Amino acid sequence: MRITPEQAIAIRQGATQLAGATARVWLFGSRVRDDARGGDVDLLLELDEAVAEPAQLSARLGARVSRAMYGRKVDVVIKAPNLLMLPIHAIALTEGIRL
Repeated sequence: MRITPEQAIAIRQGATQLAGATARVWLFGSRVRDDARGGDVDLLLELDEAVAEPAQLSARLGARVSRAMYGRKVDVVIKAPNLLMLPIHAIALTEGIRL
């Protein structure tokens, strides 16, 4: 996994602050592979409750994590009961690492 322990803590804290204590966050994509280089940070935010404004939540978490990682590009996808399940969600849950 190519993020520091401090960055993982910042990601978890941001998810908790923005989405609540039950929010789970997964790192997936190139950052989970130690043999890869560079790349953005791909996160899945998994929620047990419906989210009213998913785009806004995604943008807020992405901006917060980006600041914590010195401007690194961050993509956040959200999995919640009221949102359509997409193939990217299955990939993130299968190949990702829960932070």
